[in-house]
Amino acid sequence: AFQKKGHSARILSPEEAERLEKDQVLVSEFKQLKLEKEAQKNWDLFYKRNSTNFFKDRHWTTREFQELKACREFADQKLTILEAGCGVGNCLFPLLEEDLNIFAYACDFSPRAVEYVKKNALYSTERCKVFQCDLTKDDLLENIPADSVDVVTLIFVLSAVHPDKMHLVLKNIYKVLKPGKCVLFRDYGLYDHAMLRFKSGSKLGENFYVRQDGTRSYFFTEEFLSQLFKAEGYEQVVNEYVQRETVNRKEDLRVPRVFLQSKFQKP
Repeated sequence: AFQKKGHSARILSPEEAERLEKDQVLVSEFKQLKLEKEAQKNWDLFYKRNSTNFFKDRHWTTREFQELKACREFADQKLTILEAGCGVGNCLFPLLEEDLNIFAYACDFSPRAVEYVKKNALYSTERCKVFQCDLTKDDLLENIPADSVDVVTLIFVLSAVHPDKMHLVLKNIYKVLKPGKCVLFRDYGLYDHAMLRFKSGSKLGENFYVRQDGTRSYFFTEEFLSQLFKAEGYEQVVNEYVQRETVNRKEDLRVPRVFLQSKFQKP
């Protein structure tokens, strides 16, 4: 797979543009309210069906985010991190294995996901504290001291939150982050392959869709993300599209993946 980073969004083929243009019918307001009300239940069912097998362990995190090394003042300095939206620990446990000088707070919307983290053989209360949390309304200060976290990772999490409530997540995280420290962000970008695969009848709003299992996904533009963070008092350090093309040789398919990879700092 090739990868390029930059500030220009992916350009659609004429067929893709036409398909997206045609798909303007939104899911009814009644169903939208039901999806919002049942969001936690739908994610819990997702983890019930998939257990810990759905996402691959993300060993790329330390490679992509050199911050985890760079934000140290000396080599074996202890770091405190928060993984906001930890799922079943695919990011958390590789990090704890690779870096023995990390203490991690981790939280997730789904009680079932939190239980899977606690049952993992690598889970140790000396090195991490995991708890259930709806980041749009549960105060992180109930579990984490104010201004105590060196790095917050927000990886494929914000896209699952209703766009009207995303600012609440950023406000919540801001309270526990130390001044001068960063949120490391990676999530779906505009015109990612996953966005182009939704069938008609899945659209909730601009760049916002519902999957068949009731979980939802938003696809970010660089401008939208930048405004979102800046409105909550963060400073932008890096904010760019990562475009990859993954190749399925067996089926001779080229799949365009688009992510936003960013870093925002608390002044």
